[in-house]
Amino acid sequence: MQTNFEHCMNKILIVAPAWVGDAIMAQPLYRRLAERWPGVKIDVLAPPWTRPVHARMPEISETIDNPFGHGSLRLMERMKLGRQLRKRGYDQVIVLPNSLKSALIPWFANIPKRTGWVGEARFILMNDTRTLDPIALPQMVERFAALADAPDVPLARPVPHPRLKIDSAARDAALAKLGLTADKPIVACCPGAEYGPAKRWPANHFADLANHRMSLGEQVWLFGSNKDQEIASEIAALAPGTVNLCGQTSLAEAIDLMSLAQVVVANDSGLMHVAAGLDRPLVAIYGSSSPEFTPPLSNRAEIVTLDLECSPCFERVCPLGHMNCLNQLEAGRANRAINKLLLLGAHT
Repeated sequence: MQTNFEHCMNKILIVAPAWVGDAIMAQPLYRRLAERWPGVKIDVLAPPWTRPVHARMPEISETIDNPFGHGSLRLMERMKLGRQLRKRGYDQVIVLPNSLKSALIPWFANIPKRTGWVGEARFILMNDTRTLDPIALPQMVERFAALADAPDVPLARPVPHPRLKIDSAARDAALAKLGLTADKPIVACCPGAEYGPAKRWPANHFADLANHRMSLGEQVWLFGSNKDQEIASEIAALAPGTVNLCGQTSLAEAIDLMSLAQVVVANDSGLMHVAAGLDRPLVAIYGSSSPEFTPPLSNRAEIVTLDLECSPCFERVCPLGHMNCLNQLEAGRANRAINKLLLLGAHT
């Protein structure tokens, strides 16, 4: 069902993605909405773990926790939340995930304009559905941003890069809490990737990189969650002197501390997109995934990939069992990318 909506939008709700990286790639959409509707109030319905990301986006008025995990229907609870949201008087909702379940709460909330891409037989729940042309909009950030305008309006390019704001007082507090100093240049390494091992550069390569950077008088800090402790501990054992912060910081603290890095080295992960959003020089390492779809959104990023015939396969685990796309990608390539970024920075 398609309906014409022309009146001014005062309150818009966004049903946001569950992945941190995807949440960051949605910010250009919010910026465009704020430009199109001056004074609009933009709220986000998002998983609790993405709250620190949304808190650093100046366009967002309020983040509402979405308690429903992947695969969880809990229909009556969705209905209850939808009815609560109905009282807020939203003019429009933009549903970024393509699932049927993600469209249920806006439908229960009876929000007049319910916008999103066609997906999972949810026509009855949405009344402003768009048909995606993947060739015209090859990148995820473009697909999000295009939903800010009417269907017949071409996407304005270039799409602006996401930018996260930092609270310097909170950053200083995190430094003090962890006993860290920024007296020497910091190389931030992000060895995790929630999606699966086929996106994770091996620990020995990260360790080789860390040992080389520390030999130059730089600090190496490892960032990640508790799930990254195993690979981080392996790196730290192979590269003594590395500061292992995996599982030691909240996401909010990790974002603030990463803003101090002279360069970030990351797998294709949420923290890679955090680094891009912080506008830090970034070395982005790709194995099973593709920089064509979810590139680091930054003018100061170097992509390091072997571009083998078998990649990108987009699998969580290497289907061929060798993971050559990352195992054969040695630390020297990342070091050269770092040096290139630092040289460019010295001349700007």
